[in-house]
Amino acid sequence: MKLWTGRFSKEIDKKTNDFNSSIPFDSRMYKEDITGSMAHATMLGATGINSKEDTDKILNGLQGILDDIESGKLTIDPEAEDIHTFVEGELTSRIGDAGKRLHTSRSRNDQVALDDRLVIKTECDKLIPKLEELITILCKMAKEYSHAIMPGYTHLQRAQPIVFGHHLMAYVEMFLRDISRLNDAKARMMSQCPLGSGALAGTTYPIDRNMTAKALGFDGPCMNSLDGVSDRDFFIEFASALSLISVHLSRFAEEIIMWCSWEFKFVELDDAFSTGSSIMPQKKNPDIAELVRGKSGRVFGDLTTLLTMMKGLPLAYDKDMQEDKEAIFDAFDTVNMCLTAFNPMVETMTVKTENMRHAAASGFINATDCADYLVGKGLPFRDAYKCTGELVALCIKEGLTLETLPLEKYQAVCDLFDDGVYEAINLERCVSQRTCIGAPAPENVEKRADEVLGMLKK
Repeated sequence: MKLWTGRFSKEIDKKTNDFNSSIPFDSRMYKEDITGSMAHATMLGATGINSKEDTDKILNGLQGILDDIESGKLTIDPEAEDIHTFVEGELTSRIGDAGKRLHTSRSRNDQVALDDRLVIKTECDKLIPKLEELITILCKMAKEYSHAIMPGYTHLQRAQPIVFGHHLMAYVEMFLRDISRLNDAKARMMSQCPLGSGALAGTTYPIDRNMTAKALGFDGPCMNSLDGVSDRDFFIEFASALSLISVHLSRFAEEIIMWCSWEFKFVELDDAFSTGSSIMPQKKNPDIAELVRGKSGRVFGDLTTLLTMMKGLPLAYDKDMQEDKEAIFDAFDTVNMCLTAFNPMVETMTVKTENMRHAAASGFINATDCADYLVGKGLPFRDAYKCTGELVALCIKEGLTLETLPLEKYQAVCDLFDDGVYEAINLERCVSQRTCIGAPAPENVEKRADEVLGMLKK
């Protein structure tokens, strides 16, 4: 039976009911729905709105439903309108009229607003450990490869020497921000409890909203009943955080895809995280990384769905908002699945340090250090920059590198050069001298990796 029977003289059309039903996707909130109902029932009993006898029956009945669902003894009815209808109907069938008293002073509007917050808190708590796992993997790899010279890039052109560990730690910083965003979003979604807002205007019953808010882990009740039932900022904020995680995973995946190519050959993925071709026997494709990159668009689409859904809605609740759950669940499931595949893929990949070093040696990425050497001799930087540019052009013309260019050629461009230039442009020295905070000196990489690992342990 529908929760809204009484006003209507006939059953809803079957096809319309299927269109209206949300049970296929909100059934995953069964635990949060029952948890919220138990807190509500406890409050109704404590305030005397329901008798102790009815309260005990309701609480025992709800616990029994939860236990039976989780054990597989009870299957959620796919024909139910939504999870709220199913739980209340099942409760009433088990305990009789007392079950009909559960919904006193409550609407499905504040009920679903509560369930939404509780389920997203649960999903946040599932996602953060996977990000911490990825960060741990990257920190350990960064320490292992803190001395592995590679070219750093701008515009996808070789730019300056760095170490592979420093490159990995850049993603660590991104994923740390992602965790921070998830924690911020979780704190806001659990700051105000919507239960007690009713359909939109609260209730005339003497309910204790502080009691239910505290029982469910909120800081307190929301302060406006209209906002309480119509707010979905927490969904949008969570989807935004998921979108940024997807951006970072996609950027990392893009680099891994490039690094796997024969043109780079900086890394090789383990066979367990690669696929082949049906026609080309030699192929080893980075399909997992490509899927992670591709699925980012799906997450962005879910965020756009939520923003578009909410942008024109008048207060308070509108049925449009039923679309929120499919979008947010899809966004979470997609990111969660990506991390599940991405983490072991990164952990098991083989790093080709010799190829990285070779690429660094052949790209004139120590040109800035050559210019800085002249600055140390007293030449203004702009003049030193011009001299070094002439040397690079000369090397390209003669098929040489700055390391192999004879000293007389250096001195023909600028008489301040001496044998010390070769030490100044040594790649290992170029990197090791970059010791300012955030720079790629090996000692910096190792120190920051240890700091982050220590933070995670705490």
